[in-house]
Amino acid sequence: MEKIRIIEASKHIGEMVRIGGWISNKRSSGKIAFLQLRDGSAYFQGVVVKSEVEESIFDLAKSLTQESSVWVTGIIQEDTRSKFGYEIHVKEIEVIGESKDYPITPKEHGTEFLMDHRHLWLRSSKQHAIMQIRNEVIRATYEFFNNEGFLKVDPPILTGNAAEDTTELFHTQYFEYDAFLSQSGQLYMEAAAMALGKVFSFGPTFRAEKSKTRRHLIEFWMIEPEMAFMDQNESLEIQEKYVAYLVQNVLDNCDMALDILERDKELLKKYTTLPYPRISYDEAVDLLQNNDFDIEWGEDFGSPQETFIANQYDQPVFILNYPKAIKPFYMKPHPDRDDVVLCADMIAPEGYGEIIGGSQREDDYEALQTQLEKHGLDIKDYDWYLDLRRYGSVPHSGFGLGLERTITWLSGTEHIREAIPFPRLLNRIYP
Repeated sequence: MEKIRIIEASKHIGEMVRIGGWISNKRSSGKIAFLQLRDGSAYFQGVVVKSEVEESIFDLAKSLTQESSVWVTGIIQEDTRSKFGYEIHVKEIEVIGESKDYPITPKEHGTEFLMDHRHLWLRSSKQHAIMQIRNEVIRATYEFFNNEGFLKVDPPILTGNAAEDTTELFHTQYFEYDAFLSQSGQLYMEAAAMALGKVFSFGPTFRAEKSKTRRHLIEFWMIEPEMAFMDQNESLEIQEKYVAYLVQNVLDNCDMALDILERDKELLKKYTTLPYPRISYDEAVDLLQNNDFDIEWGEDFGSPQETFIANQYDQPVFILNYPKAIKPFYMKPHPDRDDVVLCADMIAPEGYGEIIGGSQREDDYEALQTQLEKHGLDIKDYDWYLDLRRYGSVPHSGFGLGLERTITWLSGTEHIREAIPFPRLLNRIYP
């Protein structure tokens, strides 16, 4: 008898198999018990017919409690009534671990209660579906960049300097040195690009930003490609190709997860069509002012402004060339204007906000040194970064995609906290 996972059921129709799983729910009549089984790979139904099993097995099936773990032995059958398409006709049940008074019941629970029990809430079908989409985005990311000729490089998590706003850094003591948790691997990825051409990183980043919005986490994961000999326009083409690839792979490989989440697949399909629309920062400000938004040129966009701009399009939209004053020191100025830089944010549709930020990097030594000084940064801390401009500098560009924001959008989830297994929020570090 073969031990299988639920997801493998289609390969074993008519066979007697053994499956280890948990009881997510159950119901019974006088002659049949229906067990909702999950094993981490999928959910399906176990059918226990009183006339086909020993009396003790049927009594056990009726007495099983929510989230008890079991071994079930039975025959896989097709089930045309379910989306999964298969079920198991149970012949034997063995309890592995009993579950008593499971705290998360089918009734409604508050957000704080579910966050306090996140270690158990992950077992729900909705969370399982979101984690499947997260896994697919990660898998497709590696596949995309490998296919495009990128090398994976791992920047350090402990750093001695800031990539962006120094007020958002988590400080720690590194023996006799001051150190910080990484807010971005970008500066190190630029060094890697000068050595290896096209590179990408995928790892955790940290922002000590005291924000409570549905778009913000304290700890999150970023995909950060850097590309030598590439300008901003070429980088935009990579960005939209990458995002469309992610959407298509989620559609291809997460069909059941999207159904569980009741995600509109036809809407997602629109996001695979390229190119994505582009609008300049100047045009975006005009659009907002003409629609009664109180905003002046030079201000950054907040969530309401981004949502309004995104709603003018059926796809993700790039906002190009923001004012230099509100962007980091490393961005290259526009060749025809000194007040804006060669950068772009990709804004996701449906109110999900920015999912990518990118730019062409400043490749001139003296210009970069001047910008570091203007931002009040210690030149000695960035001497190694300036070396990249001393020794064979080239035009180069890069971007960062926020994994959790992207998953929130693709899954149609309201809050970013659902897109990571154990969210770290302003007032939450448990569990």
